[in-house]
Amino acid sequence: MALPATDLCLAEGEILALMGPSGSGKTTLLDCVLGTRLPTSGRVTVLGVDLGGRSPSEVSRLRRRSIGIVAQNPQLLPELSVVENVAVALLFNGVPRRRALARGQAVLEEVGLSDAMTKRPGHLSGGEAQRVALARALAQDDVRLLVADEPTAALDEASVIATTDLLVGTARTRGVSVVVATHDRAVAARCDRVQMLRHGSLMTPS
Repeated sequence: MALPATDLCLAEGEILALMGPSGSGKTTLLDCVLGTRLPTSGRVTVLGVDLGGRSPSEVSRLRRRSIGIVAQNPQLLPELSVVENVAVALLFNGVPRRRALARGQAVLEEVGLSDAMTKRPGHLSGGEAQRVALARALAQDDVRLLVADEPTAALDEASVIATTDLLVGTARTRGVSVVVATHDRAVAARCDRVQMLRHGSLMTPS
């Protein structure tokens, strides 16, 4: 998907909703923000880092340590408990197991899942699973940007509101910037700003 003439700035602590029809380039734009796809021209600067001027390993390190990711599918590991699913991201970054589990417990309490620590993902509702995914995304102490790609698309209406309020509220409490791709106006209404994307170009929202 091409993104011609795309110029998007996100202020520190701002929560931005990126809206547009399927195929408009929302996911492509998020991939550029994450550094998993680089443009053939132009510049992508994330958290003060020009991604085009860094090696793949440096971009990966930035993503692991400073960017939280929430997808439409929570992608939880069924063989692990809820707290282990949160802690596993920290373990991959070299955090000792005891400290990773303690941090996982703290973040799960933050998102209201203190009673689900030992459950397996198969015993969670869709909304609960997305809260685990949010906790995992925020597990690193120095997360400064949260990137969410249709995080509520598979949820019922009540879970959409609850999950969005939790995502936005937690981000604001922490001062984390957020860019969330969504089709849902109820999600967009809870963000600071809405940016429309049509045919690969950013449009002024009506």
